[in-house]
Amino acid sequence: MTQQHPIVPPWELVQQWREAPEFSALSPCVIVTVTTTKLQDIATQAAQWGADQELEACCEWVDWKWSGIKSRELRATRRPKPPSLKEQALQALAEADAGLTELEWPQCSDTIRRALEQLPDNN
Repeated sequence: MTQQHPIVPPWELVQQWREAPEFSALSPCVIVTVTTTKLQDIATQAAQWGADQELEACCEWVDWKWSGIKSRELRATRRPKPPSLKEQALQALAEADAGLTELEWPQCSDTIRRALEQLPDNN
């Protein structure tokens, strides 16, 4: 399980941006061909960059107004770090101990296997 950035523009919005009249009237005109997947990736990266800039500006203001502790809490809440592979494996093991169905076990065992494969071989 990986945690994605919380900001992902919907495809419909990306299409609106692509077709916006203010962009079609730009000159000089350069024609660039991109796949819809690549266009979505570019829009997502742009949206995430803008959201991250706004978050940092908010954190700077919070630091100025209150303290660094509050801005760290804000940043941790708005951009939580995904759990490490070790944390994922421990969670998968806890779920396995609690009892899994046959359908759930392959995903849990894969996570545990990947975590174990990263451990060094200390003979």
